[in-house]
Amino acid sequence: MNSNSIQSRIGSATISRSESVVAGELINFSITYTAGYFGIDDSGSIKICTRFATDMGRPQFSAPEQPNYVSIVASNGATLEYRFDPKDNIRPWDKTIYIKIVKGFFREGDQLHVHYGDPIGGCPGMRMQTFCEDTFELKVLVDAFATYQYVEIPKSPVLNIVPGPETKWVMQLPTMRRVNESFRLQLKSEDRWGNPTDKTHVSFKLTSNLPVNGLPQEINQDSQNDGVLMHEGLSVSSPGDIYIELRDSDNALVCRSNPLRISEDSELVPFWGELHGQSEETIGTNSINDYFAFARDKAGLDVIVHQGNDFQITNEFWEKIQIVSKQFLDEGHFVTFPGYEWSGNTGLGGDRNVLFFREGETIRRSSHALVSDLSDLDTDCNSSDALFKSLKGTETVVFAHVGGRYADIQSHEGNLERSVEIHSAWGTFEWLLEDALSNGYRVGIVSNSDGHKGRPGASYPGASMFGAYGGLTCMLARKLTREMIWESLLRRHHYGTTGNRMFMDVRVLLNKPGSSFREDPQLGETDVENTQVGIMGDILQTEESEVKIEIEIIASAPIEKLEIRNGLKVLETVRPYKKSELGNRIRVIWAGAEYRGRGRETVWDGGAKLVGNTFETFTPINMYNLEKIVRQLDPTRLEWNAVTTGGFGGFDCVLKDPRAGTLTIDTAQVNCTVPVAEISFQESRIDAGGLDRHLRLVRLPDKNPHYQMSLERIIPLTSKGDNPLYVCLTQEDGHQAWSSPIYLFN
Repeated sequence: MNSNSIQSRIGSATISRSESVVAGELINFSITYTAGYFGIDDSGSIKICTRFATDMGRPQFSAPEQPNYVSIVASNGATLEYRFDPKDNIRPWDKTIYIKIVKGFFREGDQLHVHYGDPIGGCPGMRMQTFCEDTFELKVLVDAFATYQYVEIPKSPVLNIVPGPETKWVMQLPTMRRVNESFRLQLKSEDRWGNPTDKTHVSFKLTSNLPVNGLPQEINQDSQNDGVLMHEGLSVSSPGDIYIELRDSDNALVCRSNPLRISEDSELVPFWGELHGQSEETIGTNSINDYFAFARDKAGLDVIVHQGNDFQITNEFWEKIQIVSKQFLDEGHFVTFPGYEWSGNTGLGGDRNVLFFREGETIRRSSHALVSDLSDLDTDCNSSDALFKSLKGTETVVFAHVGGRYADIQSHEGNLERSVEIHSAWGTFEWLLEDALSNGYRVGIVSNSDGHKGRPGASYPGASMFGAYGGLTCMLARKLTREMIWESLLRRHHYGTTGNRMFMDVRVLLNKPGSSFREDPQLGETDVENTQVGIMGDILQTEESEVKIEIEIIASAPIEKLEIRNGLKVLETVRPYKKSELGNRIRVIWAGAEYRGRGRETVWDGGAKLVGNTFETFTPINMYNLEKIVRQLDPTRLEWNAVTTGGFGGFDCVLKDPRAGTLTIDTAQVNCTVPVAEISFQESRIDAGGLDRHLRLVRLPDKNPHYQMSLERIIPLTSKGDNPLYVCLTQEDGHQAWSSPIYLFN
């Protein structure tokens, strides 16, 4: 009997809800499975599976008064045993409710009723996933013969998940344009989970700090715009730094754009890209066409790359990746590259992002683990060393990545592996850069999302294991063309951020001409030219014992601090305000990870208590998961639930008295009591083991107006080895940015 004949008689399932569901909403609904001709034998079972990417509430069966309670009943009284396991089925349908018949059996027509969010005991509902999906599928698999061989029913239940009402507005501008060069403004309304939403109908006033040609005084946002409004044809007639503010009818500030620098004549222009994300054909959400369209039309990106796990990419899908990438390429407006994620086990090299300059290249997988067509098995590269060898001489760029599997960059090929990805929705991983620098590699820095939720370029982490907002890479290029962006990636002329858009310029100046190398001279002969200026990513040789570094920042939020680094050493921490400006505001930060691998999450659940003082207000930092929040219990106590995965979170609190009393922090990782008067300009840090896991306290000004920073320093060079000079910027809102190092040697 073939599987098709079994499938047609394996049974069917219906769902009680036909109307759309709002992302993140608490609802209840039922799935009813009706047994087919074969029924289900004693000890047979059913699985109801959802995708790995979903962050729907975790089903639970023991507390009917709590959220996410699920009741399960057999119509014929059969005794059932059931559980939820987040990894009990073949990827990407990992998350599984497993239901076994332990006493009895099913005949044709017998039914299984699975009630999600069953209100019978007071459950407020099942919390739906926090991101939108046209066809959120609950895949039903049946082991009718008690063989543990599952057959999928012909048509599984689906829900349509849509955005909720707007709670936030995001306004985007490019980061740089030349005088009189045209640009556009994008205004996006988002719901509370970060989904673009059309559930709005409002008018706003637009104001700018400098004259902007073509800027309307009023802008209307309504459901006809699908949550995103583009205003084209703007320009500025003279150099300057622009920001635009959105104000409501009462003239209250709604949001402020990212900064836009207008330059008289800049050779290189910043362009924003998301170089790493996935769609539903592998382990993400929504189609690959939706992925590219979201990046262009809703995230407002300049550059996009799709990076599916290689062991899930069939030959047909590899062909489609290349076709769609080519279809969306629009030179001068929107740049794409074909690519994939080489997803080898860490012991064989770990995750690498592979980008090709053009379509038509061979995909060299780490394995065919989920690809049944073995006709091209001989093209596999099971280790990163084999991958690098096979790609030698091709127009390819590789990044080291930390996701489920992390890259072991003891395996490295500098002519291919140009950069390391130190931030994504998985967390922040500066240790990957530190590994590279310790090994003497000359790599750039990129940040992306590896987003699985269908929102490339605006990748909120939602309510699951992803611990951070997805990053962005800002590439410096002459023009927005595939050739010029590729040149930026080859030369490491880029910086990475945790998802914010800000202007960053870092360069070194030599007193006498030195040598600038197009490629790493450690790896072979390369073109060389004389220069006295180096920008981020450059490799320079100089006879000088010191150099001048010039740094200019225009941030998207007030600046907390800037670190100037030479390799693993922080040379200086610069704050834009003086010690005399400090006020009643205290910053409490928790940071770090358990270790490098999948179980890196560190739980920081805990509280803060003041004795001899009170909390006036508090503001959370980097807490995107609305189920993990800071709460004020009374004037002297705060409580929170929080997780970090390598990055940081925390809160600012304004105290009634700037110096009185003591502050006690009590978490699973750190317990401490600190006199409030001792919290000052310099950070107090308490280490907590793990991977750079720590708590830190610092005092801030009550108001920080500093969005810009311009400085220069004389940096002494070490005479042996490299001097990788770069900066790390931290904003008050929790966003960070890193410049690719400038590599100097004598």
